[in-house]
Amino acid sequence: MFSPLASVSFFSLPTPFFLATALTFGVLPVLNLVASDHNGAAQALPSSAELEQLPEDGGKEFNRLVFEKSPYLLQHAGNPVDWRPWGPEAFEEAARQDKPVFLSIGYSTCHWCHVMEKESFEDDEVADLINDNFIPVKVDREERPDIDEVYMTFTQAFTGSGGWPMTVILTPEKKPFFAGTYFPKTGRPGRPGMTEIVPHIAQLWQDRREDVLGEANRFTEALSTLSAGSSGGGTVSSELIGQASEALAQQFDSEYGGFGTAPKFPVPPDLMLLLRASLRSGDQQAWDMVNKSLTSMRRGGIYDHVGFGLHRYSTDRKWLVPHFEKMLYDQALFTLVNLEAYQYSGDERFAEIAREVLQYVSRDMTSPQGGFYSAEDADSEGEEGKFYLWTKAEAEKVLGPEDGEFLTSLYHFSEEGNFRDEALGRANGTNIPHLLNKVKGEDEVRLEALRKKLWAAREKRIHPLKDDKIMTDWNGLMIAAFARAGQVLKNPNYTQTAKKAADFILSELSTEDGRLLKRWRLGEAGLPAHLEDYTFLTWGLLDLYEATFEVRYLAESVRLTKATLDHFWDEKTGGFFLTADDSEQLLVRPKNLYGGAIPSGNAVALLNLARLYRMTADPIYEEKAEALLQAFSGELASNPSRFPLALCALDLLRGPAFEITISGDLEEASTQAMVAAVRKPFLPNKVVLFHPANDGKEAAALAKLAPFTAEQLTLEGGATAYVCQNFACKLPTTDVEELQQQLFPEKITGEATPNR
Repeated sequence: MFSPLASVSFFSLPTPFFLATALTFGVLPVLNLVASDHNGAAQALPSSAELEQLPEDGGKEFNRLVFEKSPYLLQHAGNPVDWRPWGPEAFEEAARQDKPVFLSIGYSTCHWCHVMEKESFEDDEVADLINDNFIPVKVDREERPDIDEVYMTFTQAFTGSGGWPMTVILTPEKKPFFAGTYFPKTGRPGRPGMTEIVPHIAQLWQDRREDVLGEANRFTEALSTLSAGSSGGGTVSSELIGQASEALAQQFDSEYGGFGTAPKFPVPPDLMLLLRASLRSGDQQAWDMVNKSLTSMRRGGIYDHVGFGLHRYSTDRKWLVPHFEKMLYDQALFTLVNLEAYQYSGDERFAEIAREVLQYVSRDMTSPQGGFYSAEDADSEGEEGKFYLWTKAEAEKVLGPEDGEFLTSLYHFSEEGNFRDEALGRANGTNIPHLLNKVKGEDEVRLEALRKKLWAAREKRIHPLKDDKIMTDWNGLMIAAFARAGQVLKNPNYTQTAKKAADFILSELSTEDGRLLKRWRLGEAGLPAHLEDYTFLTWGLLDLYEATFEVRYLAESVRLTKATLDHFWDEKTGGFFLTADDSEQLLVRPKNLYGGAIPSGNAVALLNLARLYRMTADPIYEEKAEALLQAFSGELASNPSRFPLALCALDLLRGPAFEITISGDLEEASTQAMVAAVRKPFLPNKVVLFHPANDGKEAAALAKLAPFTAEQLTLEGGATAYVCQNFACKLPTTDVEELQQQLFPEKITGEATPNR
């Protein structure tokens, strides 16, 4: 998941004992494991009434994590390791006992986190070693991405790679001096064990304290440079979009789709950028890369063919063998890019993929309150992928011999199996459903009927753990996906799902002073929100405004963007910090543009600023967007393909782009035809406002946000479209075909590819 940092010079010559530690334990070459996902909390946790009776340390059966809300922390509440949550009490105790802090960071659906828990943290010998020599602290990276960002930066620099579980040893002042990822109980070839590492570091702490503290201070100073984020001095022009497309073409796997080799991540923003590059230049190769990648992912084992939804990533080049966890943000981004591919091509396959993923999220990942759950685990009954895997005999028992043979042939099941057991290193007779070619005609209808039977049988299995916390940022992405699907697929149910989720977040995860909170679970909201919470939710609300034309969602977008500027903006060099100005002060205050599999808060902020500038004509949004670009201009210019969503935002900001206002009555057919005409085509560089001719209150509210709309009235009593492009406005029109000509003057209605 993580590429090595571009500059690790300050770690390249560690003092002799740290170099010896790294080499002796094999840290440098082997820490490239990235987590997947786990099943179930093994311990029966106490009820709320029982919690009130527990002592402050949790008692004999539980440690202090038992009082937390995070499913990940609760999974570790029964460990013999005396875990504490992150907080001042833990570090005060470390100072009082003169011990380092053993910091362990992970998340609830992380497969290797659970392997390490079973092998090490549930082991009494390892627990005694940790408890005797350290103050152990557990952090859920999804709840505290700020802590994760700081110490992941250190881990990547210290080891050359990163991932979860992440293990970092800190001084009582929170300064890191050792890091790694997964450690078993005892060492094995190429990987150190806890029973070797813990005594070794404890001995260093006792015998070479000054050396340890000196390195910790040096590392902390260097972290400030690495985490600063800003790299001005480059030239940011729209040419970077073409350069990024060319760079992605160099990495493209023409045989299987996607980029690079194994492991392969979906990274939908890469494909979104390629769609825009193709639209700008007519680059057929860019579209071919999108088409090949989305088709291969849908046919591959990374996609859940039985219950729908996308697994986290593929361990192989062919998209066959996934790590089986399902993350909410992957579902949202995958839906969005398939909707765009459908708009671009008119190919119904991509619309169907979007519908399937949204069906999965609606069915399995949506709370009764309307918010969306975070993730589903990879493991069930202690085995990775068990819920999703099939033997040929199991499928034939459910479907009967004839139908079973038909389905297992299409899904490429074999007696020996196509899934290799990670522990045994060989096939174990189980299969991952996947397709190699398109299923057509009657076979497609028959397969769908059998798939439903297989799904019904699978539902009787023990399900993987569901991480049921509701995160503001990831919900923002899913709101955007449902809202966009409501527009593109003309399905009001999707729009209603997005509205219910947005209203829940705005109601339950907002404070009295209008600030956001990060997480809701079991009826309780908490934790200060980070940059992504504000920007991702704003993204969702902007899409929801364009789906509903309810001005309140646009107003909330403006309000949240103001709060983002007030509390996260870097007044010195531009760009947004990950944490607010009144958040807990960590060693450094991170700021970055690169986001990896999930877009960064700065990239999404840039997109929001560009959209709001186009929607409201308020120059403050353009000013801040350009300042943000300049803050990261060096990184953008030197390696543009690393920042796909930021370049999508650049495309909208610099244009050419359309600002469209439709004035009319949404209940009338002529207005609906106008709205449909602007929603159907792939026109990513557009914003759409609606002036309600029959609702003076709503029209006044819109004019307060976008003053120019006050004069954009209906003509001749019918729906009227006002189209502006690059700050020049065309004559208003009441004719749908004329509207289409204004958007696509080079196209003729009825052309073979009407969506482009």
